[in-house]
Amino acid sequence: MKIKVLSEQQVLQEAMQVLMTHLEPSKVLKFWAACKLGEGDYLKQKDQLFEKETVASLYEKIKTYQDMSNE
Repeated sequence: MKIKVLSEQQVLQEAMQVLMTHLEPSKVLKFWAACKLGEGDYLKQKDQLFEKETVASLYEKIKTYQDMSNE
């Protein structure tokens, strides 16, 4: 049996994606600040997090989140 070992950076990226999917952005930013995860190259990380997004896809995600929050 082979085990795939992920780098620390890969695990952090996956965790950030989970947070961005399930929490509102302000809570994610507060979490990052509390964990001192703001260190590093934000622009590179931002590009990776949003590389497949468009204005339309982000709008739909925001609208869906807001609709769910208002229920």
